[in-house]
Amino acid sequence: MTNCTIKIKKLTPDAQTPQYAHFGDSGADLFATETVVLKPLERAAVGTGLSAEIRQGFELQVRPKSGLAIKSGLTVLNTPGTVDFGYRGEIKVILINLSNEEYTVEKDQKIAQLVVCPVAYADFPEVDELSDTSRGEGGFGSTGLNK
Repeated sequence: MTNCTIKIKKLTPDAQTPQYAHFGDSGADLFATETVVLKPLERAAVGTGLSAEIRQGFELQVRPKSGLAIKSGLTVLNTPGTVDFGYRGEIKVILINLSNEEYTVEKDQKIAQLVVCPVAYADFPEVDELSDTSRGEGGFGSTGLNK
């Protein structure tokens, strides 16, 4: 396990810093700093009251909580949400209610998880041809759904 220090700034006094529920978890819980009511298929950017300083070469990914997704139909719309190393604004979670019922996100509720990920930087040279592979241009179900 590699450790990485992410400096966290509380933008509101009641904000909670990210917390790992169990040793070895890859995602640390993020908490709402506001109560938000989401109607079916409605989305909102829910505040966490936090900003972060991330070391270059890393990003923070905001991912859904599986319990919220399966029990309530609530998920992160732009999964995973990316917090770039140069961003210093509030970390907000774009939640969407995919259920048929209204859902209330309560203040101090766990709403997402935050994962620290290394970033690989790439060059993108333009070429006229790409190398051949056994897959070729097959995509979007080209391998079928059964064995």
